[in-house]
Amino acid sequence: MTSHPPTFGLVLAGGLARRMGGGDKAHLRIGGSTIIDRVLATLSGQCAGVIINANGDPKRFADTGCDVIADNVPDHPGPLAGILAGLDWLAAQGRGIEWLLSVPGDCPFLPDDLVERLHEARRKLGVGVPLACAKSGDWRHPVVGLWPLALREDLRKALTVEGLRKIEVWTARHGIAIAEWPTDPVDPFFNVNTPDDVARANELAARYG
Repeated sequence: MTSHPPTFGLVLAGGLARRMGGGDKAHLRIGGSTIIDRVLATLSGQCAGVIINANGDPKRFADTGCDVIADNVPDHPGPLAGILAGLDWLAAQGRGIEWLLSVPGDCPFLPDDLVERLHEARRKLGVGVPLACAKSGDWRHPVVGLWPLALREDLRKALTVEGLRKIEVWTARHGIAIAEWPTDPVDPFFNVNTPDDVARANELAARYG
């Protein structure tokens, strides 16, 4: 029995992976499994379901069994566009689920209490704080966060009318709670951007799973 409202998961897999030489970082293998499989395994126990935000051919994620949605704002303006696409998809389902959790598709060690602790952080700050994001060590992770359907049209306006691109500029307008995780023995939000990161992630996976 969960103590938080039903929450749908969104994996943001739309990055260009320039430092990896292109391609989908989500398909890199860490500890014998692809990052996307690791992410989905972690989210499946926390979320009412999971969708993937990716542009281009959706068939490359066909083996996940997840719906794949593209940005619905032109020119690939970044993670906020993927979040808006996820909120639009969720609203269209009519399932009565009011919350979306976003995570990047290049984090192989996500925590299994992510949804619970983000909602808890939001509740502690009161009903006037509609957003929450994760922090580990000295770093905030604005793309690891909770997004309510209630702010969907405000986000659309920020993207399409104001041309806003920075997540933290938009979230600061509404109020955001921070949930913190330790970085020892593994930073749960370690993200894979370079070949060196792949090697390090495989070392961590071999040691800690």
